[in-house]
Amino acid sequence: MTRLSKYLGLMAVAVLLFSTGLWAQPAPSQGQKTQLPKVFLIGEFSQEFEEMSVSYRSNLLSVTDFDMEAAYDKWVSMLQEMEAYAEQINFDIKGVKLWVKVFWEPDGSIKHIAYYLKPKSRNIDTEELTAFFSSFINNYRFPLVTSKRYTHYGSAAFPTQPKRLKQN
Repeated sequence: MTRLSKYLGLMAVAVLLFSTGLWAQPAPSQGQKTQLPKVFLIGEFSQEFEEMSVSYRSNLLSVTDFDMEAAYDKWVSMLQEMEAYAEQINFDIKGVKLWVKVFWEPDGSIKHIAYYLKPKSRNIDTEELTAFFSSFINNYRFPLVTSKRYTHYGSAAFPTQPKRLKQN
């Protein structure tokens, strides 16, 4: 790589940082907490994500009394609700594949969604997907009320068409 191309590359990054305002934003000082957005990409707020993951001590499986089928049914039900909501607001979520961690409050409201697109996912603007998830959070309540906050880290792919074989 030539010296000129390195210089131009650095200039392009500087222009990008100035134009997006990232350069001018002060970093949080020691002890100052960052306000965690409702929806974010895994890796964006690593320290806050880890702290929150530790503070949500229960998971979906434990709050369903370790009933794997009940936990799975609740999870798939929420993904299907996401899909139905996307259809209702005319947002194309088909082909999106992601890892997602959901943080619920005891009343079933969603506090945060953290996600990361899988390599085989359809290419989608993450700002639009983040806005979709934020809107979903405002319009949905998980049908599981407990005495504690809980979380689940799982995989999602749209469209959802789970086919479960039941043994009789």
